[in-house]
Amino acid sequence: MPKTRHGVARHRKHKRILKQARGYWGGRSALYRTAKESVARAEKYSTIHRRTRKRDFRRLWITRISAACRSLGINYSQFIRGLKKANVDLNRKILADLAVRDKEGFSNLVSQARSALSS
Repeated sequence: MPKTRHGVARHRKHKRILKQARGYWGGRSALYRTAKESVARAEKYSTIHRRTRKRDFRRLWITRISAACRSLGINYSQFIRGLKKANVDLNRKILADLAVRDKEGFSNLVSQARSALSS
């Protein structure tokens, strides 16, 4: 009878890796060694991209706010400085949402920022 090495545990480990690699193309989803490499790489990139997603969204919000500000005749940095002086505590996510969905409310914020800068 042949000698087995970690039979059940090894099968369980292989099944777990192959299940994670489901949907990958070719041998990456069928062969254990390539699947293991692909899954490890995917986990590495998912960890990295969970962090960069936060940066990407902040950049998007700032771009949207800046575009809305320019259409109302003020630049982004002056707008943010004016809001800080006026003690308006809205984060960039909310400001970007207002800039896209509620133009009138955003223009009110711009006028508040302008009056705080002039005083």
